[in-house]
Amino acid sequence: MNAEQWQEFWALVTEVWQTAFLGVSVGRVLLALGIILVFLLIRHLFSSLVIGSLKRLAKRTETDIDDKTIEALHEPLGLVPVIMAVFFGAQAMALAEPYYGVAVRLSQSLIAVAIFWGIYNVTLPLSAVLYRFDHVFTGAMVDWAVRGTRVFIVFFGAVAVLEIWGIQVAPILAGLGLFGVAVALGAQDLFKNLIAGFLILAERRFKNGDWIKVDGVIEGTVERIGFRSTRVRRFDKAPVQVPNSQLSDNAVTNFSEMTYRRIYWVIGVEYSASVAQLKQVRDAIEDYVKTSEDFAQPPEVSLFVRIDSFNASSIDIMLYCFTRTTVWGEWLAIKEQLAYRIKEIVAEAGTAFAFPSQSIYVESMPEGAPEVFVPPADDTSP
Repeated sequence: MNAEQWQEFWALVTEVWQTAFLGVSVGRVLLALGIILVFLLIRHLFSSLVIGSLKRLAKRTETDIDDKTIEALHEPLGLVPVIMAVFFGAQAMALAEPYYGVAVRLSQSLIAVAIFWGIYNVTLPLSAVLYRFDHVFTGAMVDWAVRGTRVFIVFFGAVAVLEIWGIQVAPILAGLGLFGVAVALGAQDLFKNLIAGFLILAERRFKNGDWIKVDGVIEGTVERIGFRSTRVRRFDKAPVQVPNSQLSDNAVTNFSEMTYRRIYWVIGVEYSASVAQLKQVRDAIEDYVKTSEDFAQPPEVSLFVRIDSFNASSIDIMLYCFTRTTVWGEWLAIKEQLAYRIKEIVAEAGTAFAFPSQSIYVESMPEGAPEVFVPPADDTSP
């Protein structure tokens, strides 16, 4: 090999070295990779230093909102070294157009993602401020606001990224107008349930954790009020997704909002009971209810213990009262003790509870009927 051939070979090596990747020299590519690698290696250190400093400052305050906010920003801030790596790596490579423009737009897109990602994460801890105004906003209303805000943040973030890449969103939305009308016509139930859910929150019919009953629809505990439906867990622990329109259009009984819980009984006593026995039973039941701490007293509530009616087989005593507790298990226990006491009261009065009975009176026997057998009297006494 002569010198001219070696020079030609070296020229080929030099050309490959200088233009091997998108017209950029291998040296610049290696430099860019080194810069990217350095920024990725210091990513953890950067997050630890910045987030650690912010956390220490937040701990000096009495509220925990700033602590949760900084924690929510941890991952978006971790994207900053990646953005710097892409930008400075592109600068080191000295890319020509259009590749340099692509690198710049990629950096801008990552910046937009980091910003909207941070805003998206911050909405949750900041919503804790709204929970403090429970006299104005219910928990479900705040949940709706947070979810709706997050949807808009994602939407605007996507629009920002598309605009960076030169994609105009407005014409796309305009082109989707007719399609949106068609979808709206076919999604009437969806919008109906959405509006119904908003009305439920605005009217404060119920909230998460409430025990509700809708005749013919559902009875159970509300777990979550969604945009389209509400999740109610029945007492057999089965979850049910109920469309909001059914909860808005029908009467809803919210047992969790009860101030007292009612007991309404009709106690049937035998017709053989005397007036004195009836008064004794009535007065004893009323005295028990009025002296027990388990029952609410007038004028807070109505309380009645009265001889109510002459039934077919009994003289009925009406008991109408309210317990102070609204907890179902405690209410059942109070009813049980009341039943025990009424049983004792009736026995102490020397009477008994009536049960359905029927008496048949025969005025005369038909002709040819057999003679009625009358057992002999027991005369075995001395």
